[in-house]
Amino acid sequence: MSGRGAVRSKVRWHDFPGKRGCPGRMGPTLQPSVEPASRPSGICGLPPRVVTGDNMFPCLRLALLPLLLAASAMATEQAFPPTAPGVSEVKTLPAGVLLRSSGQGNYFDQANRLFGPLFRYISRHDIAMTTPVEARIDDATMYFWVAASQEARVAGSEGAVVVERVAERRVASRGGRGSYSRINYEKTRDELLAWLGHQPGLEVAGAAYAVFWHGPFTPWFTKRYEVHVPVRPVR
Repeated sequence: MSGRGAVRSKVRWHDFPGKRGCPGRMGPTLQPSVEPASRPSGICGLPPRVVTGDNMFPCLRLALLPLLLAASAMATEQAFPPTAPGVSEVKTLPAGVLLRSSGQGNYFDQANRLFGPLFRYISRHDIAMTTPVEARIDDATMYFWVAASQEARVAGSEGAVVVERVAERRVASRGGRGSYSRINYEKTRDELLAWLGHQPGLEVAGAAYAVFWHGPFTPWFTKRYEVHVPVRPVR
């Protein structure tokens, strides 16, 4: 319709889930925006937010975007060598300093809230970010490693960030590739525990946890992660 008195109707693609086009309109069809379930888009495993109405980007992700971009650029040093995807091995993690941020509930629901205090801490004290990030899945806890060359800049626990010095650790590790999700974590954990059951002389010494090597702007199909289980010699 055109001319005086014409009524302009606002058609949004979310108003027609499952439809191949907008009624009464010629030209290219509009389809709903669908992201595969295996492509979370937040930091270190945060599941994608639901897009509703005209708000294409949740306010929280917009607020965190500069931080995430800066974090991706800063993360250049590795705390220890990664385990290759599909490989199970026993390895020793070095002693060092970790920064801890804790919440309640599931890690994948809380990751943005956990990340913020840690990033503000290292920014305030001019500490370079080190990969990987460690995550306790059911206790909603995130750890940043501090490189040995940066330890002098750590100013102690502040607010929601707790400084922990950890001793050398012996862990069984299984590497994986793909999205940072509970499904992938549990699958890889179960594979690692099954492998451990066939390793004579070793027993489980602690709860499994996740290790994430990449940030949110790495394509999901190239992301690397690990599951670790602390181990010790059979007594």
